[in-house]
Amino acid sequence: MNSVDKQKEVAVATVDEITVDIPKEVIIEETSIAIFKTKDDTIFALENKCPHKGGPLSQGIVSGEHVFCPLHDWKISLNDGEAQGPDEGCTASYDTRIENNTVYLLLN
Repeated sequence: MNSVDKQKEVAVATVDEITVDIPKEVIIEETSIAIFKTKDDTIFALENKCPHKGGPLSQGIVSGEHVFCPLHDWKISLNDGEAQGPDEGCTASYDTRIENNTVYLLLN
């Protein structure tokens, strides 16, 4: 069985329900996940927890392909959840897929 077989997809929203640069929080299996749509309509998903002190990234400010944690202004990449230097750490990121205007998260 390869890694694709172990993943499951969960529908979380329609593309229209996610506003550009305004994160949306969804809860899946007791995990809070922040969904982001950038100006070029790319959808990203990160665990809704800053790697620093667990700040809610769904309440952060989005700029380009980064979100700034509302607690201590850490800059987190929407691509991979990595904190940007000089800060260090990472939050979980999730692959997304869009089909028929529905956003799906790929979970392991």
